[in-house]
Amino acid sequence: MLYIPIIGGSTRRDRQSIKVARFVFAKLQKRKGVETELLDLLEYNFPIMEERLHHRDDPPPRLQEYADKIARADALIIVAPEYNNGYPGVLKNALDYLLPEYERKPIGIVTVSAGGFGGINCLAQLRLVTLGMGAFPIPESLPVSRVRDSFRDDGTPNDPAYEKRAAVFLDELLWFAEAIADRKAKAKSSS
Repeated sequence: MLYIPIIGGSTRRDRQSIKVARFVFAKLQKRKGVETELLDLLEYNFPIMEERLHHRDDPPPRLQEYADKIARADALIIVAPEYNNGYPGVLKNALDYLLPEYERKPIGIVTVSAGGFGGINCLAQLRLVTLGMGAFPIPESLPVSRVRDSFRDDGTPNDPAYEKRAAVFLDELLWFAEAIADRKAKAKSSS
């Protein structure tokens, strides 16, 4: 079974990206052979990073729990809103606490914007950051424009096109997750 957590990458008041995270979570839960959970950064409330986890003997509360989930993951999904043409600082902070935990993991990126471009600047930056962490951002993405109008609070899309787009996005993420998990298993059995 693949374990693919979803990182909710904003803690802002009245954040809209959580609606999209709930939608992706519901879709991923329905996939056979997948275990998932929503890792909402609002619930973790990490302080500003002073040092990576593996260099600390006094980690902030819940950081080790979070790190263990990321380390165990076969792939990750990041759901991030675009703020000021970038991604939230709280997400960068959470990502920076870890490093070896991301190595060779496929990353699916879902971006959200209040306007009409779906967070493409955020998407481009997150692809660079995840590559720098040693992860593999998948080619497919799921940008969401005009999020207030596009999704209800419970994560239900107002436009049925998001159902199809999410299916294509998740299909590709699962392809990469399965391919890399298979390669890792072969490498482990031959050593």
